[in-house]
Amino acid sequence: MSLLVVGLSHRSAPVSVLERASLAAEAQAKLLQDTLAAEPATEAAVLATCNRIELYADVDKFHAGVAELSTLLAQHSGVGLDELTPYLYVHYEDRAVHHLFSVACGLDSMVVGEGQILGQIKDALARGQELHTAGRLLNDLFQQALRVGKRAHSETGIDRAGQSLVSFGFQQLAAGADPALWAEGKRALVIGAGSMSSLAAATLARTGVAEIVVANRTRARADRLVEILQQGDDTAVRARAVEMSAVGDELTRADIVVSCTGSTGLVLTADALADALGVTLDAAPERPTATVTPAPDDVDQHAAWVENGSVASAAHAGPRTGPRRVTVPAQSTGPVRLALLDLAMPRDIDGAAHRVDGVRLVDIESLAEASADAPMAADVDRVRTIVSDEVAAFGAAQRAAHVAPTVVALRTMAADVVAGEIARLDGRLPDLDEKQRAEITQTVRRVVDKLLHAPTVRVKQLASEPGGAGYADALRELFDLDPQTVAAVSRADLNDPNRGRS
Repeated sequence: MSLLVVGLSHRSAPVSVLERASLAAEAQAKLLQDTLAAEPATEAAVLATCNRIELYADVDKFHAGVAELSTLLAQHSGVGLDELTPYLYVHYEDRAVHHLFSVACGLDSMVVGEGQILGQIKDALARGQELHTAGRLLNDLFQQALRVGKRAHSETGIDRAGQSLVSFGFQQLAAGADPALWAEGKRALVIGAGSMSSLAAATLARTGVAEIVVANRTRARADRLVEILQQGDDTAVRARAVEMSAVGDELTRADIVVSCTGSTGLVLTADALADALGVTLDAAPERPTATVTPAPDDVDQHAAWVENGSVASAAHAGPRTGPRRVTVPAQSTGPVRLALLDLAMPRDIDGAAHRVDGVRLVDIESLAEASADAPMAADVDRVRTIVSDEVAAFGAAQRAAHVAPTVVALRTMAADVVAGEIARLDGRLPDLDEKQRAEITQTVRRVVDKLLHAPTVRVKQLASEPGGAGYADALRELFDLDPQTVAAVSRADLNDPNRGRS
């Protein structure tokens, strides 16, 4: 296994860079295809969410793989390599597995413990399978990550340790009030009908809003979301769907707006919001800056290239020990007439909305700065233990799987030898009857099986241990196995239609 991940997230890059580096579905597909065409990579998968972009690959050379994957991310994101490089992190082999398992459990999320990432990991796997860029390693890895994430949520209280991004966003909009009491009786406009917008609509329905209006570029998806909202036993609410062209009119009636679309441009401008409220867009006030001191483990991981389980730091590696300056919106101090929650990346709502009197805006950037929730330490520690155990088990399984084609090839060769010797016996003793021939054949096969049983079982056990990858090579060398035969067994296993599907 030579698993490599190169990526950036809300932990390593500012929102402005994440916005520019976001990848549409078509760009993700092209990135996967180009990664597979690159010399160092044999498999590829991309995990792209509102706050992370990660490229996973099975590579044959570490340094060449890092260089190639970094370059491809820069090319397809449209952010120059020199600008992107300081924000990239790199994980290799077991550390890459540990990273994805931690992501699946919500340990690396903006709000610890949120479960939406599991759906995004499932989508990433499905995309890799559809495009045939995910082979044995990445199929196994992503499916196991899904199982690990589900295990963490079922066996621990990590769900209570943090809140979903949507719930956290509504808490910020409520500004200290109970979100359910704050939203009760209000009219809500939801722009977009994807997974995040659907989650936001369902959350709004549970809070008791008077009405939810759903606007989406594809009207059928908006209609479907409305149908779901009206049928829920505990979330049924008055809801209707509208065309995107009706958003301007709906703004004049809305109290809450949630937007999460895949648009590459702004969905709501500051001018449109000012028109909806019938106010004048004032000159932009100064947006204050706040000093944020990073946590001790906030490091430039791109500079710490991990190779063979050790960390080799580049010249500019090291912790970010100094405070950094971030810009936060200067919200209106008057009564809030329109509360805006922007969950899109890149953003849907103009950041200048803070200039509109009566508007309160919460977006991904402000959520990132406000996310200082203190998760329950015991649950987080339990999840970390689960992740560590699962990483060890995954590594052992992969090492054992690595030797399996060699064992199969060895047994195939032994069977061919037996068949050849029985054929020779037939030529030398043509008078043997069928019963005698069958008995001799069975005896020879039992002898061969008994001779091979102990070494093949033992080599599987040894291969599953750390450092056991070389046993498959030793087996091939000792029995003079044809490498092409072993490779053929591996390909046959990989192409099994029952493999790699959840």
